[in-house]
Amino acid sequence: MTDTHPESHQPSSTVTRSMDDPTATDAISPRENDTPSTAARKRSHIVPTNGPDRGASEPVDAAALTQALHSVEGDVPSRQRTPMGSPSRKRQRIYGDRFIPNREGRDLQASFSLIPDPPSPATPSKSKKRTPHGELHFQRTEEANRTFSTLLRQEVFDGTVPQPTPPHLSPDAAFSPTSHSTAINDPSRARTPPSNHTSTSLPPASLTPSTPHKNMFTYMSPQHHRNGSSRLTPHGTPGSRRSQRGPNMDPNSDLYSTSPIHFDSQRLLLSPKKTPRAVSKVPFKVLDAPDLADDFYLNLVDWGSSNNLGVGLGSCVFMWNSGTGKVTKLCDLQDDIVTSVSWIQRGSHVSIGTSKGLVQIWDAERCRRLRTMTGHTARVGALAWNDHILSSGSRDRSILHRDVRQPDQWLRKLTGHKQEVCGLRWNAEDGQLASGGNDNQLMVWDKLNANPLWKLTNHTAAVKAIAWSPHQHHLLASGGGTADRRIKFWNTQTGTCVNEIDTGSQVCNLAWSKNSNELVSTHGFSQNQIVVWKYPSMTQVASLTGHTYRVLYLAMSPDGQTVVTGAGDETLRFWKCFNKRERNGIGGEGVGSRLEQWSTIR
Repeated sequence: MTDTHPESHQPSSTVTRSMDDPTATDAISPRENDTPSTAARKRSHIVPTNGPDRGASEPVDAAALTQALHSVEGDVPSRQRTPMGSPSRKRQRIYGDRFIPNREGRDLQASFSLIPDPPSPATPSKSKKRTPHGELHFQRTEEANRTFSTLLRQEVFDGTVPQPTPPHLSPDAAFSPTSHSTAINDPSRARTPPSNHTSTSLPPASLTPSTPHKNMFTYMSPQHHRNGSSRLTPHGTPGSRRSQRGPNMDPNSDLYSTSPIHFDSQRLLLSPKKTPRAVSKVPFKVLDAPDLADDFYLNLVDWGSSNNLGVGLGSCVFMWNSGTGKVTKLCDLQDDIVTSVSWIQRGSHVSIGTSKGLVQIWDAERCRRLRTMTGHTARVGALAWNDHILSSGSRDRSILHRDVRQPDQWLRKLTGHKQEVCGLRWNAEDGQLASGGNDNQLMVWDKLNANPLWKLTNHTAAVKAIAWSPHQHHLLASGGGTADRRIKFWNTQTGTCVNEIDTGSQVCNLAWSKNSNELVSTHGFSQNQIVVWKYPSMTQVASLTGHTYRVLYLAMSPDGQTVVTGAGDETLRFWKCFNKRERNGIGGEGVGSRLEQWSTIR
């Protein structure tokens, strides 16, 4: 006869397997804990395994159940309770690669009081301000990030880690491996044994990866660092005990500080910060310049001391007065084309170079031609004044010095370039002339000498951009064309390159600021930008865009605040790039004349 209630036998068989084999797994429910519960153990003694089979509906005797419970509690020994915590044992302190803040000598109460109070729920929240994206905001953010990095490095490492130095600003790029390896003077740091430099084909030690050590990320606590040894010395040496006698009388000690940071960090935060200068990204004036030639080798824009801007457009020269905004047509050459325009340093005379190799001098006040000089057999693309000496550079590869007071056509002829002369600048203070040509050469001539003082061949493209520094003697800046893209700085006393930077695009013009130690450069493809640089760090103060063609022409206003740029898009754009010169004789970072405070009556 078959059992009609197989379910009634299932619990009994399950409990039996659990008693016979303690390691067996319960088939009804998964095991949740390695240690069986007390109720489960009690249940294993309660249910009989060999007794008669009883149905699931049979009642249970309460008295028998109570007696069975008492018997089980008497048989099972009392369970020992595990203490709340493990017995403490003294462990060796290990310093790993993670920073553990040390609050020794810190006033936590004062630090807690410096935490700003949260805003009250009743106070209405202000509308979220729009994040600025201007150049001034960018400069302030960069300055704040540098300050935070310096402060964090000083607080975490206490000055034991050297500050990073950019490679292009390093005073000695080729430092020795020995000086580099001893930058961190840590007695507890494991060092790799010095290698024998027997093979000259191996790279220097500073570039060879050393064998990693298991303690490469360890560090010393401040107490150990003061003792100068990684070995724990609880009592210290007698000398150290004598030095620690008496109170600390240093008022700048961290023991008396209410600030959570060191005294050096406080001094860093309290030091005055220079306000970054904002340069407008938009030109404040744009003038149309029809027929403005898109020719890299010409110089068609110049700003004179009488505040008149001269521009060569085709066969004509126009003047625009910055004070009145009036435009005047100076001349029309009819059967010739204007290739260069240059104002004299002081006065109203302007020189004009033509495509036929002529040089004309005009009186801008009377709009009258004073003189026409010959000597070149090709177009005159560069002109430069030095008082009464007018120098002209031509496509015929020659440079002519002319004394405008004498009736002679030219005074001295310089032949050194092998291709067209496209850049020409006089340094009136040092009496030196710099010339650049399409032969990738930059030459420096001393006064009126026929032989060049220096022949500088470091550029790999045409040199048109040339500018002398008004703040430092014998400092010359030059820029290369499309294949070069570099701005180089030269010491014309020694003929050496003192600094250079890759701009990433063709350098068309350079001009130094008269009021600060900065310079502006104009560029070609691909951004056609105007960049203001800070010298000598050569960090960008601003990058101005707007022209759609190469920015081939550049001139600066007499007060040194405004620059005008011209491009093949036939527009002239005026930018406010520099601040006004101060009346104490020093403007910005540049050095000015002490007599300038008497240059104006009112």
